[in-house]
Amino acid sequence: MNISCDQCGSAFKIPDDKLPPGKTAVVKCPKCQKKISVTAPAPASPPANESADGGAAFGFDERPDESQYNASEKPFDFIEEEGETALICEVDAAIKGNIKQVLDFMEYHISEVDDTRDALKKMRYHDYDLIVINETFSSRSPDSNGVLIYLERLKMKTRRKMFVVLLTKRFKTMDAMTAFEKSVELIVNLNDMMHFEKILKRGLADHEQFYRIYREEQRTVGIV
Repeated sequence: MNISCDQCGSAFKIPDDKLPPGKTAVVKCPKCQKKISVTAPAPASPPANESADGGAAFGFDERPDESQYNASEKPFDFIEEEGETALICEVDAAIKGNIKQVLDFMEYHISEVDDTRDALKKMRYHDYDLIVINETFSSRSPDSNGVLIYLERLKMKTRRKMFVVLLTKRFKTMDAMTAFEKSVELIVNLNDMMHFEKILKRGLADHEQFYRIYREEQRTVGIV
């Protein structure tokens, strides 16, 4: 379904299977954050595997319309074509502000979380292109960081599409060996956050170069 924001004029698409038929959903414009009410047309007759209210097959229960579609949990159901998404797992306001400023400039669609539970809930609905996480985020020890543990257990096909940045006080910025050991793409020491934009762009460029060579080798041997 095509929708537009009457506040900033941005046009977006929402996949039809994300809206409960015949119900009104409230979503946020990813640019200006204004709430937009969207009513999906009711089907002529409900499919055999769908309940009469048109919502059961989509996992919606019989609550008020806005709670049937929680845009804060599924923030990127509609973005511009080729849009990239980022998840920030950091509680320090100053550090988070610096990260957001850089990612906004790089035109990422940003989602923020306050704890591991919130992060895992959002990752249930979306595979982020970029994840920036403090190694002590919502945990007493880096070894018990629930988000990092979750990322380590993802299937490689999914994990390979993500670029994970680990914020730390223990390791040197852009330490490739430590990044490999920690199963992340880039290490950024918190003392170097004033150079975060330059470090991130360099890390992304190196990552893209590596996978360009990797894909070329795959084509050479006939894997893809």
